[in-house]
Amino acid sequence: MQDLLNMLLGLSPILVMVVVFYFFLIRPQQKRQKQVSQMQQNLAKGDQIITIGGLHGTVDAIDEDVVVIKINENNRLRFDRSAIRSVVQQEQA
Repeated sequence: MQDLLNMLLGLSPILVMVVVFYFFLIRPQQKRQKQVSQMQQNLAKGDQIITIGGLHGTVDAIDEDVVVIKINENNRLRFDRSAIRSVVQQEQA
């Protein structure tokens, strides 16, 4: 019994570190990734967006995994949906 208690006390700093890493590093990253994924799924035509490469534009068309971004009146570019970093302004319905 005493040996088991000593072993648990010896492992307790490692267990505390695992719990701290989970709550301060892993869990917030999972939350951020979930928010980004939800934002990418909720894209709509007319949304003003920024890509991960820094390109600013307006969503012109959306396919399953591809987004067509209108840069100006004559130029449109195709990007993967996962390349959208953020929505600056949502379309006013």
